[in-house]
Amino acid sequence: MNGLKRLWIPTVLIGMMGLVCAPAAWSATQAHDGHSGHEATPPPPAHPQQAGHAPPAAKAERKILYYRNPMGQPDTSPTPKKDSMGMDYIPVYADDAPPPPAVTPAKAERKILYYRNPMGQPDTSPTPKKDSMGMDYIPVYADDAPPPEAANAVRINLDKVQKLGVRTETATRNPVTRSIRAVGTVTVDERRLHVVNLKYEGWIEKLHADVTGQNVRRGQPLMQVYAPALVQAQQEYLATMRAGEALREADPETRRTATDLAESALTRLRNWDLSDGQIQRLREQQTASRTLSIPSPVSGVILEKNAIQGMRFMPGEMLYRIADLSTVWVLADVFEQDMGLVQVGQSAEVTLTAMPGKRFHGKVAFMNPTLSAETRTIKVRIELANPDGALRPALFAAVQLQTPGHVSVLSVPDSALLDSGSRQVVLVERGEGLYEPRPVRIGAKGNGYVEILEGLTEGEKVVVRANFLIDAEANLRAALGHFSH
Repeated sequence: MNGLKRLWIPTVLIGMMGLVCAPAAWSATQAHDGHSGHEATPPPPAHPQQAGHAPPAAKAERKILYYRNPMGQPDTSPTPKKDSMGMDYIPVYADDAPPPPAVTPAKAERKILYYRNPMGQPDTSPTPKKDSMGMDYIPVYADDAPPPEAANAVRINLDKVQKLGVRTETATRNPVTRSIRAVGTVTVDERRLHVVNLKYEGWIEKLHADVTGQNVRRGQPLMQVYAPALVQAQQEYLATMRAGEALREADPETRRTATDLAESALTRLRNWDLSDGQIQRLREQQTASRTLSIPSPVSGVILEKNAIQGMRFMPGEMLYRIADLSTVWVLADVFEQDMGLVQVGQSAEVTLTAMPGKRFHGKVAFMNPTLSAETRTIKVRIELANPDGALRPALFAAVQLQTPGHVSVLSVPDSALLDSGSRQVVLVERGEGLYEPRPVRIGAKGNGYVEILEGLTEGEKVVVRANFLIDAEANLRAALGHFSH
């Protein structure tokens, strides 16, 4: 179309020139025809100005309003001109021209609302300033500023939001539970640990329990001992008994003295841990035994044996250490950050490397009042029943403690949290492509959620996916904004 118009304009100009030169041309033609012998052609009608009046069917001259760019660019000219490629501008006439393009008024000077931190930190200034690294604060204008309540918001193009794969979730109330994992070892129940020693000096004549790790029953003989002091005590008791029988007819004071002596001798034997059965046999046999059988005070396993047949022992010397393993302890090391989530009476599940697939259940019975300075852990004691003796001391154990869940606490997925260590932030969606970094105070963590104590309200949407990319985008934009100012 543009090409046809370019051809039409020269044609019109040539035609107008032809009207002016028509009489001379007609004369020359007539003369030529006369000489050539052809019939003369009548001259064309005279020009309206030459004739003195306009013919009724003649069309008025079209008025040119302006000239437009031949390539359709938004550029016009009141006079003929050429573009950069040498193409003529096209005339636009009054009878077929579209309305002229509206002239865009000059844009008023943009109003600066405030200056924001170039690194995206929640810090603004009413006047220009620099941050601690010497970077200029970036001006925020009235026409592109976010709402006042989201002054630190980050705006991301919707296409970029889709490319980043941004996903949001609503902050709701959920129970937050957490499993605490710890390692520990099986140990002996200290309340069921017994040491065998004697309160007198003597010699071991015969050893019955002669193997470490041997199972013994309560009252089972462990060894036969000879103790001169014990033999003498037996003889004194028998002598006082005979004296009491002989003085039965004596005066009451004498009988009372004999009885007191017999009771004193009997008390000495009992203080040396002679059982009632052994004393009864002494009364019945009326003869002091040279050796005495030492029974086991408890049913259990011999953990340590220092007694050797024929050895001399001294008062208080440990000869056996016996443990009742029907109940054992698991001492677990709980880390310092989990200490506040553990309570006495809490359920615990214990698994052993030695018995894969088998689980033992118990409860937390005690927590140490002190913390280990070397490992930053606290000892937690779990009691387990061990009727078949499968739980042996020093076995390695893995402990899982289930924390009690808080009911209906405001929480968000843990992937929504941007935790720098000293500051916790979530990105709150304030509109399409508008995200506000919001500092929050967090509480318990568990089952994929984190409790929000402060900084967020129920129903607000937070970014749970690509939030690190948005944060990086915001920091990059802030840095580029600094270099562009």
